[in-house]
Amino acid sequence: MTAQGTTVRTVVRDCLYLNWAFPEAALPPLPDPLQYEVHSADEERLVFGSALLFRHEHLHVAGLPFLRLSYPQFNFRFYVTDHEGVPSIFLHRLLVPHWVVPSSRWLAGQPAVGGRFNFPAPTDKAASESWQWIVHRDATLKLTAHQSVPMVGSGPALGSWERMTSYFRQRRRAYLVTAGGLRSVETSQRSVPIWPLSVVMQERRLLDLCLPLAESTGWPDLYSAWLCPEIPFVFELDTAAAREALRRAAAPVATDPAMLKATSNHSRRSAAGVSRGAMLC
Repeated sequence: MTAQGTTVRTVVRDCLYLNWAFPEAALPPLPDPLQYEVHSADEERLVFGSALLFRHEHLHVAGLPFLRLSYPQFNFRFYVTDHEGVPSIFLHRLLVPHWVVPSSRWLAGQPAVGGRFNFPAPTDKAASESWQWIVHRDATLKLTAHQSVPMVGSGPALGSWERMTSYFRQRRRAYLVTAGGLRSVETSQRSVPIWPLSVVMQERRLLDLCLPLAESTGWPDLYSAWLCPEIPFVFELDTAAAREALRRAAAPVATDPAMLKATSNHSRRSAAGVSRGAMLC
């Protein structure tokens, strides 16, 4: 890896954002030095998390333009602040097709796991009444969505629809845990079209495996949802400055190659700071 880091380019197509506000007390501890970005609403301390479903198009390392990958992905992330107080993303879970797993681990050190995907291409049929997304890995996430007016559920107020979507999207730093410890990703964002969606969940057990919550807590209702038809991205993995800052700020973080395991095993690993990452979107 160069001193400047490894540059990765991609275009993210038909990126579906599903956002929730979780009670802070129900969430697993974060690896040092990250902290949850906490909001107060109705005397609760809440933290936002999101599931993203999308397709990478022509993802490649700069300098290797002929080695390009296109594939679907599911990831789950939390919204945090880092050692400099910068609003960031902590990438928690990642599913890709089975054939992509070796490349994902080689490219970014990601302990990705394989899954099965059936994603629509809404931008190819924008007049369609609805679209359906399906992801499976030991359990299934299945949902249907259609274009709607902007809607926001109960929870922390983030301002207008534009300010709310910017809160989730306009973050230039992400962090993930790999076998080598906490790793950084940096990218720049630009404004892109956003389609507000109305979503109906048919099956959601996969979400419970990604983030097991106590029965008394349960998953909250969806806070907001939208689709970005196209997002060009340039990622910088582990710049020299980021590596040095993390070396000074963070203790070593253990990792476990197993992902998406429910029950108490997952809770114990999370409490030990065991989490996994994904690409920033």
